[in-house]
Amino acid sequence: MNNFRVSTPSRLCLFGEHLDYLSLEVIAVAINLRFSAEVRKRDDSLIKIRIRDSKIDTLGEKNDEGLYDEYEIDLSKPIEYENNRDYLKSSVNVLLKNGYKLSGLDIKMDSEIPIGKGMCSSSTMIIVLIKALLQSIDSPDADDPKKIAYLGFCAEVAEFNEPGGMMDHYTSALGGLVNLGFYTDDTTVRTFEAKLPGKFILFDSLDQKDTTRVLANAKTPALEAIKELEPFGITCVQDFLDEKNMQFTAKLDEEHRRVLEADIDNYKILLEAKKMFEENNIDNKKIGELISRHHANLRDGLKISTDKIELILETAKKNGAYGGKINGSGGGGCCYVYADDKDCGKIIEAVNALGFPAQIMQQDSGVRFDGEI
Repeated sequence: MNNFRVSTPSRLCLFGEHLDYLSLEVIAVAINLRFSAEVRKRDDSLIKIRIRDSKIDTLGEKNDEGLYDEYEIDLSKPIEYENNRDYLKSSVNVLLKNGYKLSGLDIKMDSEIPIGKGMCSSSTMIIVLIKALLQSIDSPDADDPKKIAYLGFCAEVAEFNEPGGMMDHYTSALGGLVNLGFYTDDTTVRTFEAKLPGKFILFDSLDQKDTTRVLANAKTPALEAIKELEPFGITCVQDFLDEKNMQFTAKLDEEHRRVLEADIDNYKILLEAKKMFEENNIDNKKIGELISRHHANLRDGLKISTDKIELILETAKKNGAYGGKINGSGGGGCCYVYADDKDCGKIIEAVNALGFPAQIMQQDSGVRFDGEI
């Protein structure tokens, strides 16, 4: 196939924010905010990539002036990384290491996904590029979303020995409602048949994420708390599903207790939502309540929200949203609410009046071939 177009979705983390590094689960949903690539064959060994300028980083911002950053990868030469975020080269390199025979291409990449806002812009870029490369050589793996997700994880995380999970890659590649479990060394992946009838409204707080602060406030105390309670037979968050073990959190100082109890409750919230999705018994009001309860733990327990995000969520709920939360690791970036279609206009109008961009989102399919061009 010579000339074609492919795309892949962004995602929202519904339940399980900050639970992956505790060897627990996440539930995420793919949304119709997509990263796309137009691909044309070349007669040489060069892969030339034009990608939307990284300065265009606000939700809903259009590339009206046609601004692109340009990159070139020569397949006839060894690939050398310029930094630990050289994801275009690592995507190509991972495929070459796995025996795929690539050839020259012109690839133009555009994205509706804001950068640095917790919307997995890097992961979706990698997934759509790998899909494009596999499609260009008519590989049967181009139609295997789990394979594409795994290769994407390798290109972004494993290739650079970086910490990071698989939620973004698998949710984008598979689409729909995705449940990932991190209970063992082998990550388990499943999809739910349920389709959420409501709409998501995504908001941009206009602040970049503060990942360093977030990890200091959230990850480190949680891991330290579990370690501190090992003498009492506590080895993981699941141990607190037995209510009698909750007494041991009193052994911790205020910070560690606050963070751990928030994580415990968020795990219970996830299990409640998971049961609803498994039974395909969707209650919009209940979903909103669980999402808001999850956010309250992130705000009060992990301290990863911001004043702007709280203002957005409070305004949206006053105008009819079922519930909402921060999206991604926190400390800035995007947040979202879940709402009935009939209330979306009123909610957006109220939040737009405060100066924050918004877009209506809904559940979407995964990585896909969008046709020849």
